[in-house]
Amino acid sequence: MSWDDVPSWANDVANSILQTVKKKDPFTFYHCCRVGRGSRKLAKAMGLNEFEQAVLEFSGLFHDVGKVGVPDSILLKPGRLTAEEVDVMKAHPIKSAEILEPLSHIPFFRFLLPGIRYHHEKIDGTGYPFNLVGDRIPLPARVIAVVDTYDAMTNKRPYREALPEDKVIKELIDYSGSQFDANLVKVFLEALPYFHEEKEEESTVVHHILKAA
Repeated sequence: MSWDDVPSWANDVANSILQTVKKKDPFTFYHCCRVGRGSRKLAKAMGLNEFEQAVLEFSGLFHDVGKVGVPDSILLKPGRLTAEEVDVMKAHPIKSAEILEPLSHIPFFRFLLPGIRYHHEKIDGTGYPFNLVGDRIPLPARVIAVVDTYDAMTNKRPYREALPEDKVIKELIDYSGSQFDANLVKVFLEALPYFHEEKEEESTVVHHILKAA
């Protein structure tokens, strides 16, 4: 197996892990599927190659799977979290990476870990869990941060309604250079109209996961 091979069984691993997530919290399951798909689209818009697109897609698929380790009383709480509960939630990027680490001896899965572990870091260093700054945040994590935020804000949650897309776009622009990589936000917003128009390919891993669901 070459360093840039995607294992033939990677889809089965993704499906197995995400079906466990779906039993715990269907919202997180569908959110992960959308972020995986969106991360691949943004990677393509950035001009990344097929392997890099696959890395971004799977990183997006797995970015929140660590939430299976968060107690239901916190994960599914309809109201605002307490400070202590927020700290529990903030551990999920590390827990997500830990779920994949047993496969890290395989290059493809090792490449997924940075995007998963650091997707809540912010350009200005105020993110978590390690307060990384600027380019010290791996590119996959910076990509997922944009797609993750867009998806979370444009979809309904138990504690709030979905926000209008124009408000979400303004949020991405307002926090470019502080929370988000400004260049990635620019590419994302330029490509967003085309993302809406694109039909999903029947062969994508997300399609198979959703079909199995």
